[in-house]
Amino acid sequence: MYYTTGFRRDEIQDLAALVHEQDQRNATGLRRPWPPILGLFWSVVITLAYLRGNRVQWELAETYGVSQSTVSRAIAGVTPLLAQALRSVVRPTAEELRADRQYIIDGTLLPCWSWTAIPGLWSGKHRTTGVVVQVAATLEGQLSWISDPTPGSRHDLHCLDQSGALDHLATYPPIGDKGYIGRGMLTPFKKQPGRELLDWQKTFNKSLNRTRATIERVIAHIKSWKVLHTDYRRPYATFKTTISAVIGLIFYALT
Repeated sequence: MYYTTGFRRDEIQDLAALVHEQDQRNATGLRRPWPPILGLFWSVVITLAYLRGNRVQWELAETYGVSQSTVSRAIAGVTPLLAQALRSVVRPTAEELRADRQYIIDGTLLPCWSWTAIPGLWSGKHRTTGVVVQVAATLEGQLSWISDPTPGSRHDLHCLDQSGALDHLATYPPIGDKGYIGRGMLTPFKKQPGRELLDWQKTFNKSLNRTRATIERVIAHIKSWKVLHTDYRRPYATFKTTISAVIGLIFYALT
């Protein structure tokens, strides 16, 4: 079960308990949002398997011996509850970044299908559609924060400014790539037209880029949740909630 969901059975049971508690808090007098034929536990299992591998619903239906519509109802019912429950339990906010620590920050694109009604999803940098999140990690490679998503057409600087993260990191400026020049962060020197970098600037850039490799490994780990790495196929209106659920699960696994 771990290799398809990312969690052991006892951890899934704990997640199911969180989902049940969140459903109780959201109680509207209606029936439970997960399919009765599956029950809560297996609805959570199927949802985790979908998020972990971005698996096609027909494949999940065949694996777990139910219909595709049952799988769809399980994912649609459990994902928002996971997002709500884990946001309040484990997901850190920008305000919780420590002013006495130095972080490395980078942005990454979470790809999705191209919805013609939403042209702002197109990223010229990545040459595909999706949304952008900002990721902060310590120098030791510990994931510390992931921002809310913004449309893929927006520059990393805009996304970082919108998050407010830099407001809490004035003492130790975070490290970033050249895309963050102008925000008081530690960034590589940019080569000016017609001029070469000095030797000490080249040495500085090499050292900084070696340090920045840490954030690339952190982002690669985040994208081991394939729903954040390969095109998102469900309706775009559900994408933000799905991202929030996965981010919560990532931090939950770290606790």
